[in-house]
Amino acid sequence: MRIPLSWLAEHVDLEPGARGVDVAASLVRVGLEEEGLHTAGIAGPLVVGRVLDLVGEPQKNGKTINWCHLDVGPEHNGPEGNRGIVCGAHNFVEGDLVVAALPGAVLPGDFAIAARKTYGHVSDGMICSSKELGLGTDHDGIIVLTDFLPGVEMTPGQDALALLGLGEETVEVNVTPDRGYCFSIRGIAREYAHGTRRAVGKVLRDPVDPDVVEVPAPTADGYPVRLADDAPLRGAQGCDRFVARTVRGVDPSAPSPRFVTDRLRQAGMRPISLAVDVTNYVMLATGQPLHAYDLDALQGQIVVRRARSGEKLTTLDDVERTLDPEDLLITDEVVGDPSTSRVLSIAGVMGGASTEVSGKTVNVLLEAAHFAAVSIARSARRHRVPSEAAKRNERGTDPTICARAAELAVRLLVEHGGGTADVAVTDVGEPAAPRPITMDAGFPERIVGVHYTPDEVVGHLTEIGCDVTVDGSTLTVLPPPWRPDLVGRVHLVEEVARLGGYDAIPSVLPAAPAGTGLTSTQRARRSLARALADEGFVEVLTYPFVAPAVHDAQHLPADDLRRVALRLANPLSEQQPLMRTSLLDSLPETVRRNVSRGLRDLALFEVGSVTHPLPGAGRAEVLGVERRPTDEELARVQRAVPPQPLHVAGILTGARRRPGAVGDGFARTAEPAGWADAVDAARTVAASIGVVVGVEAAEHAPWHPGRCARIVTAQGHTVGYAGELHPKVVTALELPARAAAFELDLDVLLDQVGASLQVESLSGYPAATQDVALVVDSAVPAGAVQAALRAGAGPLLEDVHLFDVYTGAQVGEGRKSLAFALRFRAPDRTLTAEEASAARDTAVAEAAARTGATQRV
Repeated sequence: MRIPLSWLAEHVDLEPGARGVDVAASLVRVGLEEEGLHTAGIAGPLVVGRVLDLVGEPQKNGKTINWCHLDVGPEHNGPEGNRGIVCGAHNFVEGDLVVAALPGAVLPGDFAIAARKTYGHVSDGMICSSKELGLGTDHDGIIVLTDFLPGVEMTPGQDALALLGLGEETVEVNVTPDRGYCFSIRGIAREYAHGTRRAVGKVLRDPVDPDVVEVPAPTADGYPVRLADDAPLRGAQGCDRFVARTVRGVDPSAPSPRFVTDRLRQAGMRPISLAVDVTNYVMLATGQPLHAYDLDALQGQIVVRRARSGEKLTTLDDVERTLDPEDLLITDEVVGDPSTSRVLSIAGVMGGASTEVSGKTVNVLLEAAHFAAVSIARSARRHRVPSEAAKRNERGTDPTICARAAELAVRLLVEHGGGTADVAVTDVGEPAAPRPITMDAGFPERIVGVHYTPDEVVGHLTEIGCDVTVDGSTLTVLPPPWRPDLVGRVHLVEEVARLGGYDAIPSVLPAAPAGTGLTSTQRARRSLARALADEGFVEVLTYPFVAPAVHDAQHLPADDLRRVALRLANPLSEQQPLMRTSLLDSLPETVRRNVSRGLRDLALFEVGSVTHPLPGAGRAEVLGVERRPTDEELARVQRAVPPQPLHVAGILTGARRRPGAVGDGFARTAEPAGWADAVDAARTVAASIGVVVGVEAAEHAPWHPGRCARIVTAQGHTVGYAGELHPKVVTALELPARAAAFELDLDVLLDQVGASLQVESLSGYPAATQDVALVVDSAVPAGAVQAALRAGAGPLLEDVHLFDVYTGAQVGEGRKSLAFALRFRAPDRTLTAEEASAARDTAVAEAAARTGATQRV
């Protein structure tokens, strides 16, 4: 919401000398969020100029430009007593007063004005149009001030910034969902009074004060309106008050008054026409959305009802929308003939094109209604129409001001459009009265921790508009009609705290309970993140929302469970409506973005949740807020929540190790990242949380067959996969060639903590190391050979790992040599060479029995 200071000052007394920054600070003091301070974006000399002469000069390109001399006042005229300016417009003559931007001025969009040579002249400035100054969309001609500001005395050299209201400061605040009344000058004026610690009744001038805005009583011959909501949401009628006023004989060519258009622009809205501008102006002033219909385009009575199956509406933005049965509609029909029903608008959201006010409209029907907030919010989100009316209606408006807001609009149309107001007035419906809230006067102190006397509590609640009845220490509070968010005691406590001052609330650091510390999952996350960072990985966070095409890009089989993804009912983007089932659904996009910016040597990882919907689980039921849910209801909701296991995944591209010093030598070429690096990273993750894992050859999309490893625990549980990504996947995801990746299920890994690792006492005796090279068929996994060696070596084996693989003529076609290092250690003695050799021979024998391995000599 943008608030022009001059408009605000009409409805509340500003403190002496208050600027935009001061007003913003006062609003922040009572809980509003400052978004920024705005001006017209114009700086430098912008002055009134009188056209002394102009000469039309045809150009070779077919255009005719005017070479003009302007009197811009003694302070700004050149040595010859004027300024020469080239202008392409032709809607002015000698003697007219215009707006001249002189060298040094800056117009909206950071358009700097300077003297420059053009069309054979040095143009010493620019004569401005409405569009160039941000005053409108007219760019066909320049502003002729005598027409633009009729009756205003002006002289050459006069400051045009002040004359046109372009120096106005505007404060922008963010309006939270519970403060809908602040979407108006009326509401902001009230909050400013609170923020400056002054009594509202002494400084506030309500634009819809019933003592100022007298409203004619409803009549029996008013425009016929019927409220017919036969399917209310949550038991609330979609429309409980509808005011209709008619103004006839409005001049469709009548311009909107300047004070209206200026304030609309300052508030960030575009002036359109008198009828539309008046409704927007009143909405900004009061917070009550209005809608104007072309009366002659209506066919009969207005009926407010829910949509019927198959109904459609072309809205004011020329979009045809298919309506939902939950949508509340404004329709019209011939009295007594429902078959003639026609949809006019989505109630409280956006009007339809069929009854739009146009340049031919002379008779106007004004609507001011109060709608159920939930109904409007759902329609606005369903159709993705965050209109200004919807923003206010979905937060809740003041049902008591509908008639007064309509009266303000009627007065403006009559005064500036030459229309005549019908004496017939429609006002149907009966809004529900606010519910009283009972609260102990000491409750705010118990919640906030600040001592408030009963008088202070009553004073603060009265100041925001509540009617408070005191019975001993018990307060019965009736909220004001513009505050539908006040429905419980804690809401009243918040108001007491706001007006009492947030700065009065002490900051008390709660004592941390002893002995809890981090959970095992938290410790595991920190350990693995630290371990991967030590290996050169960088942690990233990606959004869990993905596009359906990502599974095709990964070449997942049609029956792969990872294709079964949860679809969001209201996604942030229609292009990404699914929750990821794998971290590799979202992580490649971060890699691709970094590669596109020149970073090709990457090692990125992410720890995050994935979502695996349960077949047939259905949607979780939406519980009401009128009472606490039962345990059974909460259990049903919990059962509908899909499993969200914690995963860790990483991707490596480019060089894993760059050229440079390596040990005692120097590597002249980079070592590219490969499948082995991804497997090592997976092992690092497991080791960091104390789980021993092995690897097996596997085929699993999106990895390359033959370069993919299954990561398994000692108990045989699969925890993930690692290896090189398939070339087709790399191409589809726009990743560098030979990119490698890993992904592990941390929940499965954490379940194995303690089961796969037995802590034993450390031996103080030296180790004995034995190397062995075994020749096996190429199809035999190295992990199988390693497992056989571990099983056969006995209790003296401390560690075994593969350190070399050889294929070639020396071992024969279809064979490979695997070199392992075995480390032996005894807990109670120093092993002899014979004992170590015997244990090695036993291990080799077991490998031969299991895998057909032969020892290479």
